[in-house]
Amino acid sequence: MDIYLDNASTTFPKPKIVTDSIYDYLVNVGGNANRSSHSNSLDSSRYLLYAREKVADFFNFSNPSNVIFTNNITTSLNVLIRGTLKSGDHVISSSMEHNSILRPLTDCSKNNIEVTLVSANKLGFIDPIEIENSIKENTKLIVVTHASNVTGTIQNIKEIGKIAKKHNIFFVIDTAQSAGVLKVDMKDLNTSAIAFTGHKSLFGPQGVGGFVINDELNSCCKSLLSGGTGSLSYDLNQPDFLPDKFESGTANMPGIVGLTKGIEFINEIGLDAIREKSSFLRNKFIDGILNIGDFIVYGPTNSSEATSCISINHKSLDPSEISFLLNDEGIKTRAGLHCAPLAHKTIGSFPAGTVRFSLSYFNSIEDIDYALKTLNNLKNNI
Repeated sequence: MDIYLDNASTTFPKPKIVTDSIYDYLVNVGGNANRSSHSNSLDSSRYLLYAREKVADFFNFSNPSNVIFTNNITTSLNVLIRGTLKSGDHVISSSMEHNSILRPLTDCSKNNIEVTLVSANKLGFIDPIEIENSIKENTKLIVVTHASNVTGTIQNIKEIGKIAKKHNIFFVIDTAQSAGVLKVDMKDLNTSAIAFTGHKSLFGPQGVGGFVINDELNSCCKSLLSGGTGSLSYDLNQPDFLPDKFESGTANMPGIVGLTKGIEFINEIGLDAIREKSSFLRNKFIDGILNIGDFIVYGPTNSSEATSCISINHKSLDPSEISFLLNDEGIKTRAGLHCAPLAHKTIGSFPAGTVRFSLSYFNSIEDIDYALKTLNNLKNNI
């Protein structure tokens, strides 16, 4: 039996509509968007415009031109962090962040930018009051993850957004683990920008991501890249209008087409249905692992407080050893620190990390039953 439970790294399998659309684009379209005037290029340009419209609608943002495509969410977060902050600024984040936030912030701290990391509790929750208490006169940006890639812990993003709005501070959300699982409404959340990845719960391919930025943050955020855009080619200065300001070079059109179809798939199934199934499977897994005994579950056990990302450890086995043994039985997981060392320090699993099981809409009850049976056998054979 072959079971894929590493969906927080990248979802697998992808919906057939996604893989078919990528193949169709590569075989039948293939032109370079926004470059030439022939039909293949124009068709690609239409695909690109349609993609912006679908992404904007998905995140409830009114202007598709403010949808920027990048090669991944790490690039998006680097632009939004490094492009916004300058010497003398102050930024607030948390101990539950991925290195795609922590490393840019660490680099910023070397350039006279003050960084405050609010400590989460043992379950991975950030107290919004602690965010507000950390605000200073020079605080320019709050950047936090919507849901942890280690424990699945869902943050009170709406309350943090209210705080940011109250104090006139830019607010950026990392939606790597939430987009496609939870509703991300930019207007409701009072966010200045959201960064997204295509290849996780949006069901797109690897190598595509992006961000959606409002006009206020755009006016303060500089591009980190310049080059060909297909626009104003006579001018050696980078265009200052969206989306060209942030998009230099050839777009990953096969990836963007696949991402668009992933969003269409989610819209057809419905976020509520996806969330309901993933919560059911998560509850089943957690109930089962607690009944087995000898395993530690990190983060919330209540699935209303977390995505379908579950971290566990055995009392006497290294997480890497567990993951290796599971792979021998056809179960794919991820062990270690998951590019989030401070999150593991927060929940008490540093330095070895945990074994992470992350579920997808395409997982089944049978998958969970087999994983639990295998873990029980593993425990009994120690």
